[in-house]
Amino acid sequence: MLLRFVSRMLLCLLVLTGCSATGPDPSSGGGLATVQESKLPAEARQTLELIDRGGPFPYAKDGAVFGNFERLLPAHQRGYYHEYTVPTPGSRDRGARRIVTGQGGEVYYTDDHYDSFRAVLR
Repeated sequence: MLLRFVSRMLLCLLVLTGCSATGPDPSSGGGLATVQESKLPAEARQTLELIDRGGPFPYAKDGAVFGNFERLLPAHQRGYYHEYTVPTPGSRDRGARRIVTGQGGEVYYTDDHYDSFRAVLR
């Protein structure tokens, strides 16, 4: 009984806040914080250029499936999102910055290794 009540309350909350089951509009940010592409660090803009060109990518894990285990991005089937490294000057490893792309054209940027995301407005 309690579970059904909670489920209905969550559904009502989604409806009232205007969430859509069809996913985010790539041009609006889908409810996440946003950042203009021109405001991204130079390395992130270069990574976006590589993504647009289809590579070549400097890191072996670039283009790997991003699992969205943190559930900060809209829910989709596994394989919908892919991640790319944004080099961090002075870092001895891949660093914490990533670009995550969705099959619907969405682009997200994180500079804190998936603790938060901003939708990139292109």
